[in-house]
Amino acid sequence: IILNGSSRDSVKMFSCCVVLFLLTTWSSAGCNPSPVLGDVVGDYVRYHYNATFIDGKTFDSSHQRGAAKVGLLGEGRLIAGIDKGLQGMCVNERRTITIPPHLAYGSTGADTTLVFDIHLLDLWNKADLVITKTITTPKDCKRSVMRTDFVRYHFNGTLLDGTLFRIQVNSGLTQNSLVGEGWLVKGMDEGLLGMCVGEIRNIVIPPFKAYGEKGSEIPPQATLVYDVLLVDIHNPKDNVTIEDQVVSESCTRRSVLPPEEQHIHNTYIGMGYVISGMDQALLGVCTGERRRVIIPPHLAYGEQGAGDIIPPSAVLVFDLHIIDFHNPSDTVDIQITYRPEVCNDTTAVNDLGPLSLQLHPGGRHDYENLQDAVLGADKVIDGLDEGLRGMCVGEKRLVTVPPHLGHGEKGATGVPSSAVLVFDIELVSFEKGVPPGYLFVWLMDTPENLFEALDINKNQEVSQEEFGEFIKLQVAEGKGRIKPGLTMEQVVTDMFQNQDRNKDGVITANELKLKVDEDKEREQLRHEEL
Repeated sequence: IILNGSSRDSVKMFSCCVVLFLLTTWSSAGCNPSPVLGDVVGDYVRYHYNATFIDGKTFDSSHQRGAAKVGLLGEGRLIAGIDKGLQGMCVNERRTITIPPHLAYGSTGADTTLVFDIHLLDLWNKADLVITKTITTPKDCKRSVMRTDFVRYHFNGTLLDGTLFRIQVNSGLTQNSLVGEGWLVKGMDEGLLGMCVGEIRNIVIPPFKAYGEKGSEIPPQATLVYDVLLVDIHNPKDNVTIEDQVVSESCTRRSVLPPEEQHIHNTYIGMGYVISGMDQALLGVCTGERRRVIIPPHLAYGEQGAGDIIPPSAVLVFDLHIIDFHNPSDTVDIQITYRPEVCNDTTAVNDLGPLSLQLHPGGRHDYENLQDAVLGADKVIDGLDEGLRGMCVGEKRLVTVPPHLGHGEKGATGVPSSAVLVFDIELVSFEKGVPPGYLFVWLMDTPENLFEALDINKNQEVSQEEFGEFIKLQVAEGKGRIKPGLTMEQVVTDMFQNQDRNKDGVITANELKLKVDEDKEREQLRHEEL
């Protein structure tokens, strides 16, 4: 503004010009997210400018130079007009500053008024601290970030003026780093401390705690603003953590590591078939137990992760329910829950027993649908066969069968692979068996002349009808018994065909031989061959 004298003539003879500094704010933004409300003496500023003369001719521009100007207020490093004109500005504020010559370059320059269009991008002070603001935080925070922890987090990064320089959230990848070990800029190390998993935090980092004068993907001397979502935390010294453990009251056995000499099986623990953290987590479990297991990455899938499912350096949380476990050296476990006081006869190999049989735990025994089992005849799984031996009629047992004596790795209908089976058994009755290879055994002495006893009509030959009547009579009179599990017709047919050596439909005296005699003849032939 020029103040004129009292007369036109006096202007020609003498003129006194008082030049006032002119400052115009033509665009202003709120002072957030600046760490301070406005710049003060001692603040550093980063700004873009266009500099023109009064006539509008441009003589300098930071845009043309390709980099924003960085300066320190109040220390004489900027021309006085700029120093004064920048004071009180907020980030993103735009000002036009008109500077008279004596506050610009004076007589050493063009000695003219200069006009600067300023856009303040950033400001900071050496006394600034890292500023953090929690946006959301989980209610249940059991652990927060400490120095030497390893963290995974998503973030969006902007400059102080809102310019976006990195979007990590939309990429689906996390930033993974140790805290306090120099992996991150100092300001981020400080800003992450105390965060909980699931917390969202805003972190403002001054340049001297970020990338400083060199910058990186960002301009030099830039304040950084991060919005951070913490995904997980762990420490390289962490071990497996077990939480929410619910143990069955009936726990009588806990899992243990196998001896080194044991055969490797894909269901072993401690043999490298599962991640090492899960190996540790499964030690000491009981059947039916539930537990939550937290496994740090160095005991899980590490920095590589696993495919598209498990990201690198991920902490894993497993909710486990232990259905059963076994060891290949396990044998059948038998618990007798009831045994009659009088027990004169017990089951043995080749006996047949009608059983009330069910998988435990279950409902009541179904006595209307009994199951037959011939011991030693591969009619039931090996473990159940073993568990049925030595039983009395009326006895009750709980029989636990490991998979290698049950249905193995393949399982069966209604039975999962590698399942431990527990049978609740009651022996209703049983029939004594016969030795292997026999269909009929004598319980008394064999008749002196067996062929005559068989030849009922005395025609020197025995038909199948005569043979059948004779065997039925011996069983009815308690003189002999047939193989359990077969019908009388099956036994008679098989025995008759074995004796009818020339297959003419009748048995003669020369053809008839007892099983004992046949065995002796075979043994003699084998001996002679040797």
